Amino acid sequence: MLAGHAGFEDAGVMRLDDERALVQTLDFFPPIVDDPRWFGRIAAANSLSDVYAMGGKPLTAMNIVGWPRELDIAILGEVLAGGLDKIEEAGAVLCGGHSVVDHEVKYGLSVTGIVHPKRFWRNAGAKEGDALLVTKPLGMGAVSTAMKKDKLEEGAASAAMTESAMQVMATLNKRASEIAAEFDVHAGTDITGFGFAGHSCEMAQDTGLQLVVDAAQLPLMDGALDLVRAGSLSGGCARGKQHFGGRVQIDSNVDAALADLVFDAETSGGLLIAVPADQAEKLSARLRDAGVPSHAIAGHFVSRSDDAPILHFK
Repeated sequence: MLAGHAGFEDAGVMRLDDERALVQTLDFFPPIVDDPRWFGRIAAANSLSDVYAMGGKPLTAMNIVGWPRELDIAILGEVLAGGLDKIEEAGAVLCGGHSVVDHEVKYGLSVTGIVHPKRFWRNAGAKEGDALLVTKPLGMGAVSTAMKKDKLEEGAASAAMTESAMQVMATLNKRASEIAAEFDVHAGTDITGFGFAGHSCEMAQDTGLQLVVDAAQLPLMDGALDLVRAGSLSGGCARGKQHFGGRVQIDSNVDAALADLVFDAETSGGLLIAVPADQAEKLSARLRDAGVPSHAIAGHFVSRSDDAPILHFK
């Protein structure tokens, strides 16, 4: 076993031979949008993301379903169709699944991928001087929370924000991962339930380094900060602050709403990629040319004294 439950890895990695290793992961969650097909797409993209976060390629997927007896089975068909959309886009094969009766709808995938045993990305491999890139905008947790609580204003602006959020969440991290693999990636992960701050802390914690983030460079969903100011934060924000807050310093010049948003849970978020600083701009240009527009060079890893915070927002 090359990677597994030790540390903060996104998936298990098991060596097959000198050229191949299996990547194994599983994820599922309840609906975050009303449209069943979009829910399927988002949940599948989220599940597939862990393979991309390890620098791997998905091979097969299996559906995981929790479904209430009283709910129309045709709706489940739409959820599964949405999941299949993303499995096929990933170039993987759906080979089955399992369902149970549940009081709440749940859907996701178990995914098997492949990666070179010497070239997969660990969570904690960043080196001093490395730059950190984030490949999707932050704020999907705030938008999806507002959608669930009907806090979005009626009209074109609400429809546009909802559509944008669904598109971002359903976007595979496939292209970003493939392009990053052309560079000297020292560490990688994706942003999900622990939010940007939590997953960034995990990247830096075991390296002995501090991650310094330029808060102004973080890519954000349009309108996300306004939603945070209106109280649209998931329960993950409070949990993130409780768990990671003692390891984080946020300077007073950072917008208060942004200081909350970085702890908020993200759904099917982007990758966090650590590369040598002299490769960061080239990687950024390649991502931009490939149609990954909402990415940014958000920070860098520096030496850390014993009493310094792991994560510092400036």
